[in-house]
Amino acid sequence: MSNTKPKVKAPAKKSGPNNLEIVKQPGQEPLAIKARNVIGPTVKGAITTNAFCKVFGEIDLQAMVDELGEQCKRVRDGDLARAESLLTTQAHTLDAIFNELARRAALNMGEHIIATDRYLRLALKAQSQCRATLETLAAIKNPPVIYAKQANISNGPQQVNNGIVTPAHGETTIGQNKLLEQQHGQWLDTGTQSATIGANKELETMGAIHRA
Repeated sequence: MSNTKPKVKAPAKKSGPNNLEIVKQPGQEPLAIKARNVIGPTVKGAITTNAFCKVFGEIDLQAMVDELGEQCKRVRDGDLARAESLLTTQAHTLDAIFNELARRAALNMGEHIIATDRYLRLALKAQSQCRATLETLAAIKNPPVIYAKQANISNGPQQVNNGIVTPAHGETTIGQNKLLEQQHGQWLDTGTQSATIGANKELETMGAIHRA
């Protein structure tokens, strides 16, 4: 009977809240893998969000990256519901900041002019950002229509030839307009001698030299 004891597997190391899963691509160097994950927009966004959301306690970094990736996928698929909610919420938040800063400026007015000026400047910046946020939201809900002007309008296809135009089979060419023409190809002055009239006999037809 063997006295050797079976080996006990060590418990798997639990991933901490700040650990990030690294996806390895075939044939990619470790340094390149790390760089690709570090510059990823969802990774940087998750780190920044965790830094500014301490009020919620410790948040798992990988869970935040996965959620941001899901939100990005929805936007790529054309779902802008969260983006609209985000802009609406931010507009209300900026409006609250504007009113609070304006209130503090009013409290310092008359005694502390420098503090009043700084509060008003910050209040107007918040107001400007609130307006820009609402304009962005309106552009998402109702995209602007662009009207393009066209000089030459035709029902069918057009072709511009700068050289000599040769008419196609079955087509007719338009003759050039000429001055003093009664009909196409006929001049008003035919050049023929006209007969004399009954009145003013003295103005008879002259000879062949001077013509009529």
